[in-house]
Amino acid sequence: MHSDVDTLFRALWEDYRAVTPSADRIHGLLAERENTTIVNDHIALRTFNLAPVGLDALAAHFLALGYQPGGEYHFEAKKLYARHYEHPDPEVPKVFISELLVEQCSDQLQAVVQGLVDQIDPKRVQADDFLYSGRHWNLDYSTYRQLLEESEYAGWLAAWGYRANHFTVSINHLDTIHSVPDINTLLKEQGFSVNASGGEVKGSPQDCLEQSSTMADRVTAHFTDQDAVIPSCFYEFAKRYPMANGKLYSGFVAASADRIFESTHS
Repeated sequence: MHSDVDTLFRALWEDYRAVTPSADRIHGLLAERENTTIVNDHIALRTFNLAPVGLDALAAHFLALGYQPGGEYHFEAKKLYARHYEHPDPEVPKVFISELLVEQCSDQLQAVVQGLVDQIDPKRVQADDFLYSGRHWNLDYSTYRQLLEESEYAGWLAAWGYRANHFTVSINHLDTIHSVPDINTLLKEQGFSVNASGGEVKGSPQDCLEQSSTMADRVTAHFTDQDAVIPSCFYEFAKRYPMANGKLYSGFVAASADRIFESTHS
């Protein structure tokens, strides 16, 4: 397990950046315009609800660094369960971890996913670098397509393995951009595509959280039988609002997260 939060997030960012060139460009663009450091609101990780890689196994890395469990979220249509984790220091990024409820999927998908997970050495799951270690199994392109047909989430996870699915710019910490629509306008002016599922702005001030995201980059992934250009990761933007008690809301909105998942759709 990592000894400190900064080292872990630096490593996660380097790994994510390598397959998400647009995030690097947007980060640079914002850093140039703003007189302040770009603050990461949260990252998200995906997994299967199977031993040894269930949600709790991933969360253990963060609990060891002082994180505490926050809210839990259910995505019935996508067959996902999620929890978020917060650090006592509110400036430290939050973590959103989801898992595919494999037993709710077809027998065919269950068999394929079990076959992938069986290739993981359980000791590796506790290793320092597990959360940015990528894929731990052999995967051919047709198996990827087969998973994708039933569950976009399963296909993505099979192809990319363990890494941050997205980082998130905290709009609250920006100097010149104060709203999600403003950041969306800037992104589109610069030629980036914004996830329009359910509208470009997800959530509302009433929800105490507004979010938007780019559509995932398309980059080359290596399969056992061929290379193919597929969706990788995306960049998200979040603005948090104060709750009735005056504190900034630190949770997530399931309906918005449900749409954000679709940033990796083809």
